[in-house]
Amino acid sequence: MRVYIDGKYYDEAKAKISVFDHGLLYGDGIFEGIRAYHGRVFKLQEHVDRLYHSAKALLLTIPMSPPEMMRAVVATCRKNRLRNGYIRLVVTRGVGTLGLNPNRCKQGSVIIIAGQIQLYPEAYYRNGLAIVTVPTVRNLHSALNPAIKSLNYLNNILAKIEANNAGVEEAVMLNAEGYVAECTGDNLFIVRDDEVLTPPLAAGALYGITRRVVMELAEEAGWRVREPNLTRYDLFNASECFLTGTGAEIVPVVKIDGRVIGSGKPGPVTRQLMERYHALTRVSGEPI
Repeated sequence: MRVYIDGKYYDEAKAKISVFDHGLLYGDGIFEGIRAYHGRVFKLQEHVDRLYHSAKALLLTIPMSPPEMMRAVVATCRKNRLRNGYIRLVVTRGVGTLGLNPNRCKQGSVIIIAGQIQLYPEAYYRNGLAIVTVPTVRNLHSALNPAIKSLNYLNNILAKIEANNAGVEEAVMLNAEGYVAECTGDNLFIVRDDEVLTPPLAAGALYGITRRVVMELAEEAGWRVREPNLTRYDLFNASECFLTGTGAEIVPVVKIDGRVIGSGKPGPVTRQLMERYHALTRVSGEPI
């Protein structure tokens, strides 16, 4: 594997950053997870746009323009002969001092890793997975806005630890008001009364690229899509539930907190959306 760091490519074993990089010292940076399918980078423009929005919120100057960033991502895929895989795009504040002040960092650093990912076993896509609600609540908008896809993922990691302790792969995170926000690494959807529902961004959900794609696919298929506040009660009584994310794509959920969802099997809406999503990935994206 060849890793892009600030305009140069390094072998995987030699790809290193400074111990004084504020991304390492303080989680001061942002990232995107992007997928490549069939020789195309899927939704690259949308991912790059979100990256720059996160950077603006953090007053983090990215040392290259969005078009240059897109070209660098595609070039890194070519360098690694990647046709199907996962791209991790990282921007840190850069090298600074041991002090907290970000103004001591002279220039941001860009890292692009193009490789493989397999978040869930294939059986989960066929049979669905069980998840639980965990005690760790989603970050407050007034503390660390969930819309910023930052390198500080401790909020999600703590919830992931609780999921691991419960013996499941994913966990539902509530916000401070008790409404459903999202899972540790995925957005959450339910199907109820022929409607496809997902928590609003205001509840603490990340502006997921896959989330938006699935909402559009659902509307094209004729389902009504809404973003109301959802409670655990709503999840328990849904006819279907599924998660979405760049790495996860669309994965069915068949049990939440010990309650069987719907028939206990991936439902027809979920399956149709999975088919539509996979069809879209075969024809859409920036050519590598």
